[in-house]
Amino acid sequence: MSATVKSGEAVEPEAGKGRAAGARRVRAVRTKGGLSVRLDIRATAAGLLLLAVALAAAVALIGSGDYPMTPSEVLAALTGGGDAGQQYIVHDLRLPRVLVGLLVGVSFGVSGAVFQTVSRNPLGSPDVLGFSQGSSVGALAAIVYFQADAFGVAAGAVAGGVGTGIAIFLLAWKRGIHGYRFVLVGIGAGAMLYAMVLFLMTKANIVEATRATTWMTGSLNGRGWDQVEPLAAVCAVLVPLLLFFGRPLRMLEMGDDAAYALGVRVDRVRIVVLLTAVVLVAAATAAAGPISFVALTAPQLARRLNLPRRLKGGGGAPMPGPNLVLSGLMGAVLLVAADWASQQLFGADQLPVGVLTGVLGGGYLLWLLATERKAGWV
Repeated sequence: MSATVKSGEAVEPEAGKGRAAGARRVRAVRTKGGLSVRLDIRATAAGLLLLAVALAAAVALIGSGDYPMTPSEVLAALTGGGDAGQQYIVHDLRLPRVLVGLLVGVSFGVSGAVFQTVSRNPLGSPDVLGFSQGSSVGALAAIVYFQADAFGVAAGAVAGGVGTGIAIFLLAWKRGIHGYRFVLVGIGAGAMLYAMVLFLMTKANIVEATRATTWMTGSLNGRGWDQVEPLAAVCAVLVPLLLFFGRPLRMLEMGDDAAYALGVRVDRVRIVVLLTAVVLVAAATAAAGPISFVALTAPQLARRLNLPRRLKGGGGAPMPGPNLVLSGLMGAVLLVAADWASQQLFGADQLPVGVLTGVLGGGYLLWLLATERKAGWV
């Protein structure tokens, strides 16, 4: 079956900036059946670039380790070539670790963009709002009180993260969810949950404390297909659901009144996207631990990659909108690249990726605040 495709190109002014700020080129693609898709050329190009970088970093990570492999050898093994040893190393040892890294990065990036959009605050991420701490409490409780195996620890992390999300949502609810109240309640809950983490660590013996500390650092070491399959199933369901709400989320950034006027059921959208993002964060944390700063940094970098044209004389802020696809791809790039860098700089299995993302993410946050302050946006 064939369809005639017609395309047209339009120029739209930047949202909230007017024509003085420049215009974005949008291409409309229409099929003979009446289906119409509007593609932002800049965002599409940025997405393809991030996808290419993520795949290149994944190939480089698979080829790293005690038995190094060239990119051509990795690609040959992935497509069924290579000898038996290369097949075993790629498919059984390294590919699951890389897939977990990609899926966790996408999960953190998309959920971070959702939290920042709903709270209308760049600090609104699972790291800051207490969701990661809630997952840590659930995982530590499973380790300390039940001596749980890997599956039990993952279940405890999911239960802790989802329970924390529901509690924060209920405490922040007052005729709806508003950004600053949501952030303040999340910060307070995170402080309390961190105190519970310290309490659980004092109750653990040396073996349990070592295991708990390793999990809390956030690492991709030792990840296998047992972590890939459930996380892939969760992402296959929840990520498309969040993408479906991308347009209402963009309208929410204009304020509740404007969103209501445009036909968005604000409270319903907030409830659905927040609960979905909480489950996504909990599943990713259960698979790799509470890897810090990816959910905070990825949406901000994605926005800057999709910058509008600068105003004459300088200045300019990132374009509004959740940028869910770009944020997910940026999260995958950050996590896989950080894991590859940790192996290259410190040797295989020497430095958990959560340590490196914490250092780099904290430095980026300080740089971001300084540059935004100079530009007059904060």
